[in-house]
Amino acid sequence: MQISRRGLLAGAAAGGGLLVAWWLIPRAYRTPLVAARGEHVFGAWLKIASDGVVTVAVPQLEMGQGITTLLPQIVAQELGADWRQIAVEPAPVSGAYGNVPLAQKWIALWDPSFAGLAPATDRLMAERFAGAQRFNATADGTSLAAYEMPCREAAAAARAMLAQEAAARWGVAWEECAVEGGFVTHGNHRARFGELAEAAADHAPPDPPPLRPEPPREKPLPADAEDPPAFPRLDLPSKVDGSYRFAGDVRLPGMVFAAIRHGPVDGSELVGFNRDAAAGIKGLVGIVESKRWLAVAAETWWSADTALEAMKPKWSTAAPVSSNEIAAKLDTLLTGGEAFPIAETGFGREALRRVDIGRRYEVEPAYAAPVETACAAARFVDGRLDLWMATQAPEQARIAAARAIGISTEDVALYPMPAGGSFDARLEHDHAIEIAQIARQLDRPVQLTWSRRDELIRARPRAPAWLLLGAQLSKSQDGAIDALHVRIATPSAARQFGQRLFGNLTSMAAIRATNGVPDPMACEGAVPPYAVPGVFVEHVPAAIDLPVGRVRGNAWGPTTFAIESFIDEIATKFGREPLTFRIAMLGKDIRLAACLQRAAQLAGWNGGLDQSGQGLAVARLGEGPEAARIACVATARQSEGGVRVTELAAAVDIGRIINHDIARQQIEGGLVFGIGIALANPLRLRGGMPESQDYDRLGLPTLADCPDMRIEFMDSQAPPADPGELGAVVAPPAIANALFSATGLRLRRLPLLSDGV
Repeated sequence: MQISRRGLLAGAAAGGGLLVAWWLIPRAYRTPLVAARGEHVFGAWLKIASDGVVTVAVPQLEMGQGITTLLPQIVAQELGADWRQIAVEPAPVSGAYGNVPLAQKWIALWDPSFAGLAPATDRLMAERFAGAQRFNATADGTSLAAYEMPCREAAAAARAMLAQEAAARWGVAWEECAVEGGFVTHGNHRARFGELAEAAADHAPPDPPPLRPEPPREKPLPADAEDPPAFPRLDLPSKVDGSYRFAGDVRLPGMVFAAIRHGPVDGSELVGFNRDAAAGIKGLVGIVESKRWLAVAAETWWSADTALEAMKPKWSTAAPVSSNEIAAKLDTLLTGGEAFPIAETGFGREALRRVDIGRRYEVEPAYAAPVETACAAARFVDGRLDLWMATQAPEQARIAAARAIGISTEDVALYPMPAGGSFDARLEHDHAIEIAQIARQLDRPVQLTWSRRDELIRARPRAPAWLLLGAQLSKSQDGAIDALHVRIATPSAARQFGQRLFGNLTSMAAIRATNGVPDPMACEGAVPPYAVPGVFVEHVPAAIDLPVGRVRGNAWGPTTFAIESFIDEIATKFGREPLTFRIAMLGKDIRLAACLQRAAQLAGWNGGLDQSGQGLAVARLGEGPEAARIACVATARQSEGGVRVTELAAAVDIGRIINHDIARQQIEGGLVFGIGIALANPLRLRGGMPESQDYDRLGLPTLADCPDMRIEFMDSQAPPADPGELGAVVAPPAIANALFSATGLRLRRLPLLSDGV
């Protein structure tokens, strides 16, 4: 008899026994912060120096989303510090910063045998895993859910300790002291943080910490308001003047620079290269061969890349895939493949007795394509590896690098660097493995930078998805939906990603491990935000031999595009105005209805009639009070150059707003990203490789392509939600519906111009 952890725990719970397991016992982790001269540590989150500077440790990757401002802002407001005295440093990889909400959401990826036993048990397992495995990954908009309260508690404890020291000096009760603007005061007494920090650090913090009555909150501003932010981004000045340091800016004594060539597809093997062709290139330092890649190091990256070009590496490949083959497989599987139930709401599949209208939507692979390609620096000395890189999952990168060169994970020191964009590309850690192997073989510090070609061919795009939607409509002939069936043919992308991230499998091994396995996370968003009496979603796991992964919006992108396009098609068929048609189906979601109405007001919505070029779409990411909501009206027209989006108006409900300026930036950036998803050139695969490997040929929007944007946030008492994915998800269907209004053409494939207009 085989006994699993799941069976053991389930049996213990069912039998009423005491459920005790070592992995469920809470653990405490000491602070990993180290004080510099004049600094004093207050727990795992902040240090206060004798000059009054408060340094906040941020355990999330700064990749443009502003997390190195948001978390310090929370600390500053709870502590009572002046914003001008706040500094930031990346937190070291530590169990003290476990991202529990993300660990819980991804439990099926790191322990599928145990996931779903019970919500409370999942939470306990996630807490244990996040701490023990030092899982402080940045993904899925979980930063505030994971770290707002720990930041507030740490700051409240430090505030109390400062007040205790001041009160001891003044002979008063510490609870009567006020802490604001970087000072502790009581009557005529006044002391700066820096004066108190050294002695205050020795006080015992009260348990529980005395939190302020109100959490951080900013009131939403009108769409056209240009008020300066109360908490300007801390990273903005250095990004403007060029002093902000990325992995590509790291310089070490004796450092050389490496370029790399990968095979055209995952699984390619290096079979030869012309070593002599590089002999005349100055500054060459070494050549590093691997089964899957070839790297050259030189005194400059340009010399290294030139040498690689001259050496003309050759590869053996097995059955490379093409875009046409992928489309053919998805087309066949969509109607004939084995399907697995993913979700049922209301009356579920029993509600669907007939299909009155059905439509098929096709979404091609989408690439993250960050401007900054993969880059890392490393030094291997005396069996220890120092690693400088941008990574959304630092502990997993450490583990992968250590395994690649056969050392202990504890012998890898990772210094987190910010990313110049990521869009989830830096959840992968191939370059950590490669730089570790290169540094060990060269025996000197080295910096590895991928070319644009290698960034594209090694990228794991968002999975393609073919979707078939069928609806049973009300007999009242008003287009109301009684039942909805959603069938999705797409690879098991989340499970593939999980096998690479947590199982350290190669891309092809991850594909083999997940072929035929249903994946609910690959179908996120397939249950619409509307109060449909019966919804049935099924997944057809598609084996397409193309490694896929995570890109901004993830599965919400294809499913929202299909559903919002389908809703518009039904409204048109029955002569219903798209706005009121949607509002009538929203049921009890008053918050999303309010977003719809406000977006329509911002855009001057006229019903999308008379070729106005207006189209709308909505999205709700998540469930319950924590869900983020957005409604968007796009105005688009056909032009000589193709299609131009002239205006985007969006109303957004992300609950309590902590930093209005950063939230707005996230929505704006997401909308522009969504324009790229909708209108960029499709990246066709031929022989397993993208036909185009030049960034400028991707057809991504430039500043000149960015439309006027009017964005307004709804005043909400709900918990804060992440705005980062909303714009990327809602823009493509809004643009598709706008183009239908302008041209009368219904485009059912993303990118919308895949087949021309």
